[in-house]
Amino acid sequence: MKYNRPYSRARWGTQGKDYEMGVNFDRLRRERLAKAQAAIKARGLGAVLFFDFDSIRYICGTTILELFRDFMTQYCICAAEGLPVLFDSAVPAKRISAPWMEDRMYPPLSVLKGALPPETDVPARFARQVKKVLTDLGVERQPLGVDFMEFPMQKALEKEGIILADGVQAILDAREIKTADEIELLKQCSAITDGVHDALSRAIRPGIRENDLVAIATQKFFQLGADRVGGIQAVAGPRGLPHSHTPSDRLIQPGDMVFIDPLGQFMGYRTCYYRCFVCGKPNKYQDEAYEKASKWLSASIDAIKPGVTTADIAKVWPKAEEFGYRNEEEAFLQQFGHGIGVGLWERPIISRRFLDHPQTIRENMVFAVETWCGAEDGSGAARIEELVVVTKDACQVITNYPSDHLISCGLPGCEVHS
Repeated sequence: MKYNRPYSRARWGTQGKDYEMGVNFDRLRRERLAKAQAAIKARGLGAVLFFDFDSIRYICGTTILELFRDFMTQYCICAAEGLPVLFDSAVPAKRISAPWMEDRMYPPLSVLKGALPPETDVPARFARQVKKVLTDLGVERQPLGVDFMEFPMQKALEKEGIILADGVQAILDAREIKTADEIELLKQCSAITDGVHDALSRAIRPGIRENDLVAIATQKFFQLGADRVGGIQAVAGPRGLPHSHTPSDRLIQPGDMVFIDPLGQFMGYRTCYYRCFVCGKPNKYQDEAYEKASKWLSASIDAIKPGVTTADIAKVWPKAEEFGYRNEEEAFLQQFGHGIGVGLWERPIISRRFLDHPQTIRENMVFAVETWCGAEDGSGAARIEELVVVTKDACQVITNYPSDHLISCGLPGCEVHS
């Protein structure tokens, strides 16, 4: 089924050039910081201390090897006014690569997830470090928002007399509405994922394993310029009923439905973008499952426009009991929508599970909508997902790999056989 909404594609290439405008990264950094500071001020905070990798990149326009995401060693402080301060493990290099940060960068202090015990006095030194920055910014007596942190660091900040508050909602306020440059980068990441899905459709055949598809998708992402692969869901045959959310070493067999969600990232911006295939030609149960999932997805896309709520969209989806789950809690993520940007799950969140907490849809939101339906013969399940940009009076789909039918792959006479 095709949607009653136009498709939208990336305008520019992924490389900087002297003869085309492309993405304006200076403007991107300025506008993101302005949005963040306005949100911090609106929430009544003096500043926010960010440990979240994606929020640090959003605020400072810097990043470091993905390995550091697991260390809790990177953080930054962004006040409602003034320029942000970064604590980074590669300050000498960033003085060269990130001149917009000027001399507002310092080495971080971290207990390395507890590897450094309390007697090292690192938490107390960290708290004094943060207190000095807040004092320099003139906000040491105002609430300090925090996204997440290690418990010893929290206790040390409180001992310094710093008033702590929730900083997550402020940054999500800022990230909710995308700028023109952010939307273009999301379209470019979607274009990269179009290419990944094409490579996957050509690889599906009897004997290939789910984890082989993970490897193929990962390699293709990096070939096309992705800066991170957050994960690849590849689920085939009976393992998709119910949805396991985890790839395995299962061999794909003729007649298997295969759904794949390659989670890539380009210039910090993400995709979440399922497509569904069948190894061989689909039987009637598989076609019926795909058509149901497609109709549910189309109905939700048709409902999207500024001013409606997440509840208005979720109500077009079936109840959990109608597609084989016990309740909405167990069915969570099956018929689902989520904002996407530098984070994988931003606002809005769309689910029947939260009908009583509706969020309003606004122009220039970007989010994913996804549906799932099992085949009655137990041969697998259909899983489809699209990313949409909310426009002035509706929305546009920015994921362009075909989804109007269940694509057959991997055997002679199939649609894709190479």
